[in-house]
Formats: sequence, C-alpha cells, structure tokens
Amino acid sequence: MAALNGETLDGSRTTTDIRAIVDSIKFEHAVNTNFSFKDLTTGGSSQHFRRIILGVSSQFFQQIGGCNAVIYYFPILFQESLGKSSEASLLLGGVNMIVYAVFSLVSFWTVEALGRRKLFLIGSAGQMLSMIITFGCLIPGTESAGNGAAFGLFLYIAFFGATYLTVPWRYAAEINPLRTRAKGAALANIVNWSINFLVVMVTPIMVAHIKWGTYVFFAAVNAAFIPFIYFFYPETSHRTLEEIDLIFAKGYHENISYVKAAKQLPKLTVRDMEQLATQYGLAEANEFEKDVGSHMEEVDSKKS
Repeated sequence: MAALNGETLDGSRTTTDIRAIVDSIKFEHAVNTNFSFKDLTTGGSSQHFRRIILGVSSQFFQQIGGCNAVIYYFPILFQESLGKSSEASLLLGGVNMIVYAVFSLVSFWTVEALGRRKLFLIGSAGQMLSMIITFGCLIPGTESAGNGAAFGLFLYIAFFGATYLTVPWRYAAEINPLRTRAKGAALANIVNWSINFLVVMVTPIMVAHIKWGTYVFFAAVNAAFIPFIYFFYPETSHRTLEEIDLIFAKGYHENISYVKAAKQLPKLTVRDMEQLATQYGLAEANEFEKDVGSHMEEVDSKKS
C-alpha cells in the first residue's frame, strides 16, 4: 500500500488507508465474530439481504438481457432470422466478436468516468433499442430490412461490451460488506451461470417457434431493468468499501431511499466514517480510540 501511495510505511496516506481498512474489519467484528448463513438475510444498519439482492440481480440482468443469445448464436441467428448463407453468417460472426472486443475496452474507462448506475441505465436502454431495431426490421421479411436487423445485433453487442460485460461483476462484489462479500459474490455467480445456461438452451427454441418475437422478448426484458436500476441501485463509483457500508446505514436510519442516501453522502475522511459508524450503530465509539497498531494486533489475535 505504501508503494502504491509512493511513500514510506509510516506515511500519512498509508496510515489513513490502513486505519480505514482495519476500521471496516472492526465494524464486522462488532456484529458477531462467527459468520452464519442467516447473516445473508439480515436487514438493519448493514442491510445484508438488500445488498445480496442487488448484487445477484445485476448478474441476472446481464444474462437474461440476451447477451449470450447474441454471442453464442450470432451466425445461426443470421442464417435463421436473416436468411444469410453459412459462409456469410460465420464471417459476420467474426466481425461481431471484433466489435465486442473493441467496445469491451471502453468499459475500462467508463466504469469510473460515468459510474455504475449510469452504465447500467445506458446499457439497458441501448440493448432495448437494439432489440427493437432488430425485431422491427425482421417483420417485413425483406433483404434490405434484414440488413437493418443485422445493424441492430451489432449495436446490441457494442452496448453490451461497453456496459454490462464488466459492471455487474464489479457491482456484485463491492455492493456487499466484508462480512458477506465472498458469499454474495458466489451467489451472484451462481445466478449468472444458471441464467446463462437457460438462455443458451431456450434461444434456439424461441427463434424456431416465435421468430422475431424472440427479440421482442429481449427488448421488453431490458426495458424492465430500467426502473429497477433507477429506483434501487445506489452509485458506488469513487467510494471506498467503508463508505458503501455507510450509504446503507444512512438510508436505513434516515428512512430514505438508498439511491438518495448515496447522493447525499459526501466524500468522507476516515474520521468522518468513524463518527458516522458510531452514529448509525455500526460500531462503538471506543472501538476507534486505539491506534492502528493496536487494531491490527487485535485482529491478528482473533484470526489465530
């Protein structure tokens, strides 16, 4: 950490960072030393269950939105829905993967520059629009309209690569507190791969039986994401993991939405976080009276 900060081990920024991390561990130990799976369903200041649902839903949205219907079956969709030859479909499938790779690089910048919430909303709206273009152009059944449907599929994969490809993986991990982070991320991954399997198995059946209705379904699903994300997903970019804990504590104790709590909570110093943690009952005031060395020695002793 000192190397990342470009200072000595006893540098002010490094000491502050260590103190924030140790304080976070103290918050968790203040609740209960031993983890129980019941902790995943608790509310209160920590809001474990709500945070589990947010993380799991982000991975659910990634898969049920149709990404693997496009990624897995792009050449088949071109053959079955657009009437392209096998060779042309495979070639376009390769081009699709190039578009996917290029736009996936965009997310490395946008995830912090725009924030998680905006990326989720932009991705959902963009994927919805892409599916509307696709099914709208498939209805006439002409070759020229089919080219518009192809554009819709390329547009979909561009939006997905720039937004939903990366954000759910990060959000599912950081939205959960230290106490439930590993279990919450694991549950989110289980949902991700389960819905992945479902979509991959069902898509060929949908294309065979309802044809362009397949894309109507995915357009409607992506549209349904938008209000859920807008009203329930607090922004976590440029926040420490400890500040995210306080966003949920603030929302619970002040009886306001967690989205509003995230907007209202200013950037906090370590001292600010300690004061709010005491105010919201995440820890006792005397938990912060010891120095960093004492904190670390106590944590080490509990581990042993």
